[in-house]
Amino acid sequence: MRVLLEGQQIKHEQYGVGVVTRSDSDRTAVEFDDHGEKLFVTSMMSAELIGDAPVPIPRKRRSKKPAVARVAPGVLKQ
Repeated sequence: MRVLLEGQQIKHEQYGVGVVTRSDSDRTAVEFDDHGEKLFVTSMMSAELIGDAPVPIPRKRRSKKPAVARVAPGVLKQ
């Protein structure tokens, strides 16, 4: 099995339907309705993918605010 996307629904032979909560090349965590969260070795995991993988929503980048010069108390600017 390959790395799955967060939010992907799967069907596992023993635990039933679940949703991937995190996945990398080593481990995949799946939240099952009746069995809670289970952690699998990704390369050994066997499950059926259900439906399409969720489309990630692009996050907007926050613009950096200009740095404000700070003066220590008691120090006068010249």
